[in-house]
Amino acid sequence: MYVSARSDYALRAMLAVAAASTGGDGGPVGSESPTAPVPAGGSGTPTGSRAGPAGGSVPAGGPTAPGGAGGELVKAAALAESQGIPLSFLQGILLDLRRAGLLHSHRGTEGGYALTRPAGEISVGDVLRAVGGSLTTVRGLPAEDAGYHGVATGLRDVWLAVHGAIAVVVDRTTLADLLVRRERSTIG
Repeated sequence: MYVSARSDYALRAMLAVAAASTGGDGGPVGSESPTAPVPAGGSGTPTGSRAGPAGGSVPAGGPTAPGGAGGELVKAAALAESQGIPLSFLQGILLDLRRAGLLHSHRGTEGGYALTRPAGEISVGDVLRAVGGSLTTVRGLPAEDAGYHGVATGLRDVWLAVHGAIAVVVDRTTLADLLVRRERSTIG
């Protein structure tokens, strides 16, 4: 498995957004970014709303994280700065994450990015697939599509086993798991 800069940046950005949305210590993004705090609680269904800039609904009290998750909306510029990611490169990554249904964007001066579901429901595998496609590739194709003949026939089984082992690890590890590990390592 090769982890590209794009995949690494996507994971770092998602963790920073997750930390801000859960009220965890997101470092500079969670504590210094000029974003509006999101009220905790709520059902995810706004009681009063107005049309948002993109035609979507924005709760009357301002933007909130989907599902009433609480925390803050995180601006792309704050993410780029806190994670050391070039903003123009990050914007493409955020677009891929939004298209994959992992992030929701809120436009406007009080806008930013929030997770579409709780950090415990988003796996590392979800993020990697959103920005990079298949977890493992053989000659640029997904491992499932690798074909061999003759003495090399058994290689396909090896690549499928590698793919399966990687999938087990990245699909069982959530953003919330990584945030908890970070908190434990800073405490003790």
